[in-house]
Order: sequence, then C-alpha cells, then structure tokens
Amino acid sequence: MSSTQINLNFPHCWSAEILPRRPLILPNRQFLYPKQAEDIERGALEVMVHPADTEPFLATFALGFSDPTAPTGLWSCPDPDWLCAVAGGYAYVVNTSQPRQFEHIEYRPVLLVRVLRAHGLLIFVGHHSLLAWGAAGKAWQTGRLSSEGIEITHINGDHLEGIGWDLIAGRDVPFRINLRTGARVFDSGQPGEAE
Repeated sequence: MSSTQINLNFPHCWSAEILPRRPLILPNRQFLYPKQAEDIERGALEVMVHPADTEPFLATFALGFSDPTAPTGLWSCPDPDWLCAVAGGYAYVVNTSQPRQFEHIEYRPVLLVRVLRAHGLLIFVGHHSLLAWGAAGKAWQTGRLSSEGIEITHINGDHLEGIGWDLIAGRDVPFRINLRTGARVFDSGQPGEAE
C-alpha cells in the first residue's frame, strides 16, 4: 500500500485512527465498506472511528489496488459528521453518526483527493474526469476531460485549471472548470496562480 495520507483541514466532530492491523478483540460496532466485497480484510484499511455522540466503531475499507501510487488515507469532509477514507484508490465517504450511511465514490481508482476548503469541496480525480463532494454530498461531476490522466495545475478564484491528455491530438490539452457548477469554461482567461 502507498504511504498513508491524513488531511483533516475541514472542521470535524469525530476522531479516527488508522490501525496497523485488524484488532484481535473487535469492538461492539463494526462496519464493512462496501458491504458486498469479497476477501475484504485482505489489505483493507482498518480505522477506529470515534464519533462525537455515539460509541466508537471499527470501519474496514476494502482495498482497491495494491499499487503504491494509488492513494490511501483519511480526509475530513465539508460536512463535519462525515469522514472520507481511501484504500488503494477506492474512496468511501461515511456518516460517522450513522455509519450505515455511506457512498462509494464511483472512480476505480481515485488517483488524487484534493481539499478545497475555501470552496467547501473535496475533489476526487479519476483518469478521465473530476467529482466534487460538498457538505450536501455529491456537488457535481465533470464530463470527460482526458483520454488518460488529469493534472490539476491551478486554482484561480472560482475556477480549477488543469491539463488532460487528448489521445486524438496526441498532446496535453488545458481545461478550466467552474468550481460552483463543475461546468467546463471555454474562455481565454489568464492562468491562475499555483496553489
């Protein structure tokens, strides 16, 4: 598994610790994400979660890929009750107050998680597009931005700028996304400053 990332920049009302292995004595509450995974414990991310107003629970997140470049870690979310866990590129967002309530982010794999606290968004980067998660859940998803691979280069006000590989053109092509809507902006605006 890749090195573990922890980014708790959004305010949150829970604490969590990544465990080196599944505990021998299991707590009263345990949840598996997703529910239907086979051999979920093999390489899974084991996290002990301490919600603000309920008893702790063990969250076991199925490993996506064992590729060391696939991200693994924990992020706080725009909603303070929610936690984001990524295990080998498989991303999950979980309501820590009601752990049965969760979403498995559709990208397989998520290649990067980017925190945009000023915009109240977690950005999930896939091979072809971007997905934004806000305080109310999925905020937006872009259309196809790349044939294979996306790089975020700048945040400029309410716009995210990046490049994506265009297979037909045989080169990287720049794009600009409105962070409020997820719509692609086709203008000749000035490049933003690096974040």
